Amino acid sequence: MPRQRILTIEDDPAIRRGIVDALQFAGYQTLEAGEGEAGLEMASKSHFDLLLLDLVLPGRDGFEILREVRRGRPTMPVIILTARGEEADRVRGLHDGADDYVVKPFSVKELLARVEAVLRRSAERPSDVARINIPGGLIDLERREVRFDDGRRTELCEREVELARYLAVNSGRAISRDELLANVWRISPKGLNTRTIDMHVARLREKIEQDPSEPAVLLTVHGKGYMFANDEER
Repeated sequence: MPRQRILTIEDDPAIRRGIVDALQFAGYQTLEAGEGEAGLEMASKSHFDLLLLDLVLPGRDGFEILREVRRGRPTMPVIILTARGEEADRVRGLHDGADDYVVKPFSVKELLARVEAVLRRSAERPSDVARINIPGGLIDLERREVRFDDGRRTELCEREVELARYLAVNSGRAISRDELLANVWRISPKGLNTRTIDMHVARLREKIEQDPSEPAVLLTVHGKGYMFANDEER
């Protein structure tokens, strides 16, 4: 029996009760919230393994909660629950970082199948990181800064934090520009020709490398993309 804990943020009491009952019957632990503010606080502070998120909520809408969750917990699996059937809303949710969506009305059987599939995929994701050791210092993703042992400090912008985090949780693996566009910028790389990735990598290197011309942390893998070196390789 599954033991994961699932947070459901849904403002309709009947729908929320049905979801929670179904999850508990299937063996999951549950948390629940009925409006946006409480849902955002619970999503930020509670321990859980998957978020079921309604888009239309009082207080804070689901898109805002999704962005906050992705900012703080980039590897957390999220399934959108919505009555909106419009393609634009589904696409926006997926671009903002949702793993899947279920359009209301949905069957319990379908929902549980989606939950099981997303949890199965998420088990293969690398763990999140808060700090990254680098030669002569560290990258503090929570404080959004680079600190060197000699006292130097450099602030990171939000995109640099997201880029460093994604590369770090995939350290030792070459990441293509298309993968970075899809998972950090959350835009489709199809047919897109841009130097955005290279410019951000260059700026990040200036902040984290002792010698940006001879990088020891953020490496270029020719023909494949970029890679964070494993600790033992630095």
